[in-house]
Amino acid sequence: MSGLDWPGLMRAGLGELRLTPREFWALTPAELEMMLGRDRRTGALGRAGLEELVRRFPDVSKETGDG
Repeated sequence: MSGLDWPGLMRAGLGELRLTPREFWALTPAELEMMLGRDRRTGALGRAGLEELVRRFPDVSKETGDG
């Protein structure tokens, strides 16, 4: 599970912004959120932000099965 609200992003992109499917799928989630005014970045990544990224996207070594 990616943690992204794909149905919500699709409703916003295709409905609210009236993007074509091709335009929608060409965007990254960050670009789409910025277009919707939902860009949450406020500056440099701080310790709390880094810890959140580490929690959401932990490093997995080959020994533990990431391929």
